[in-house]
Amino acid sequence: MKALNLYFSATGNTEKIAKQIEKTLREQGFEVDSFKVAKDGDTEPDILAYDLVFAGSGVYTWLPGKPMMELYAKLREKYAREGEMKPASPRRQGRKAVVYCSYGGGHTGGNEAVPAVKYMAQLFDHLGYEVMDEWYFVGEYHGKLQPMSVNGRLGNIEGRPNEADLREVSEKVVGILRV
Repeated sequence: MKALNLYFSATGNTEKIAKQIEKTLREQGFEVDSFKVAKDGDTEPDILAYDLVFAGSGVYTWLPGKPMMELYAKLREKYAREGEMKPASPRRQGRKAVVYCSYGGGHTGGNEAVPAVKYMAQLFDHLGYEVMDEWYFVGEYHGKLQPMSVNGRLGNIEGRPNEADLREVSEKVVGILRV
């Protein structure tokens, strides 16, 4: 089984999660290609070349990061043009995806992250992949937003994702591989 680990990370929070996913996949004997979506948008992997895809992003105003959204737009256009997106989205046998995010939820907590993950899942659903799970991981704020790491609805989230979060990532990856 060939795996793709596709992610965008502006602050490093999602990158920590992505690296843990990659590490765990390799420890479990899987071949994995990791692609960090660049702000200049030059990353365009062929998703259909992979049996298992992990896709993640930080949450920015309830949606994935702009570079991830731009990549998704390119991929939707490409796969539609190539006839790979079909009416009623028939399932591709053995193709699976997991979508995840890191979020701070300063205003309304985890609810802020749901639209981003749902957005990312739709590409895979339209391509006929089975979306096996949606993962949400807390991530601290950086820069001028850093005070929200202690003043938001989630309480003190400084240092997240932390070691406990990364252990949870590994456990979730292993769980997906067992299904």
